[in-house]
Amino acid sequence: MHLTENELILKAQRGDDLAFEALIYRYDKMVLRLALKYTANPDDAKDIYQEVFIRVYKNLSGFQFKSEFSTWLFKITTNMCITYKRKQNRFNQITIDADDEASPVSQISGSEDLTPEVITEKAEFEVKINKALESLSPNQKMSFLLKHYEGYKIKEIAEIMNCKEGTIKKYLFDAVRKLQLKLVGSF
Repeated sequence: MHLTENELILKAQRGDDLAFEALIYRYDKMVLRLALKYTANPDDAKDIYQEVFIRVYKNLSGFQFKSEFSTWLFKITTNMCITYKRKQNRFNQITIDADDEASPVSQISGSEDLTPEVITEKAEFEVKINKALESLSPNQKMSFLLKHYEGYKIKEIAEIMNCKEGTIKKYLFDAVRKLQLKLVGSF
């Protein structure tokens, strides 16, 4: 029997672990993808992923259906990613693989049909994009990723990030400007 999302939420709120597992299954790839794009580090993305679903589990009883579940979930994910970035900046940690440039934002798709030269060029370009994305503030980066990688509308991003649409537009404008300066200077 296929339950609707609202039915799964209600069952999970009453303690049904299978219903909660089904909710996770519906959104786990999207949460992990967003965390990976934000951190560009698979281990950090997995940590964020786990923390997101721990928080969802702990706070699901407070979900009141005032927004879509996905919006609520992505708000938690966004907050976790931004908190991660702030902590990372605060401690200014250097990881063992800090010089490893092999953590692209996305996988090269259709690489089996491409020549080695094209694959190399695409990989180098993705490394440059990752470096440019790291120059953005946490809010600029998150709004940029939600808009251009996840396809959210400005209104949805504002709801997810709990701020005004004008603020999101400013984040996006500044992000694009910074990325243009970084990427033009890297070629």
